[in-house]
Amino acid sequence: MFQILKLYKQWYTDRDYEQRDLFQTLADKFYIQSVLYPGSYVHISPSFFIPYACYVDKDKKANEFFKDIEGLEKEIQKQASYSEPVQIKYHSQDYTKPITEPEHSFDLLLSQYAGFICQPCKSYLKHGGLLLVNNSHGDAGVAALDTDYTLCGVFNRRENRYVFSTRNLDDYFIPKKQYQDLKSHITETCKGIPYTKTATLYLFRLS
Repeated sequence: MFQILKLYKQWYTDRDYEQRDLFQTLADKFYIQSVLYPGSYVHISPSFFIPYACYVDKDKKANEFFKDIEGLEKEIQKQASYSEPVQIKYHSQDYTKPITEPEHSFDLLLSQYAGFICQPCKSYLKHGGLLLVNNSHGDAGVAALDTDYTLCGVFNRRENRYVFSTRNLDDYFIPKKQYQDLKSHITETCKGIPYTKTATLYLFRLS
């Protein structure tokens, strides 16, 4: 198990990208009990603060990392911020294909650097559930165009910490220039467009 956890340390701890304070804020502020993380690789930080986490990835190293789920749960339990048992599931697959999870069953859906997640995985999110998304591949922009999602907050990283804000949310997702078909442009280029105001991460609520 130590050898496997070295991969997490290499990619997240050593690169100062665990995001532990981010997930602690989400868990505390919104009482998150379950999270779906498509394209997760081995980023298990949510499990330190959220009792049930479902990770989805098809990478070979991720498959090896999640092979011993029971051992992984025991290691995480040592650092978990909650008293409930740690629960982890892992699906080795493309997240755009159907995932064997109940619809409307997760409090939180994560989209970070893994392409367009807000649409194909929307059905697994509870009504009133939250989508946390960045705009590296344009997924935040696609969510902003989807009337099922409402922007309810943003996170900005300042001095190596994530700061949450709900101020002036109408100022976000205003394009710097006009596009004939904005959604098609984003999905075809697979990258975020320039906006007049941006954040590190965006938090949407599903209606």
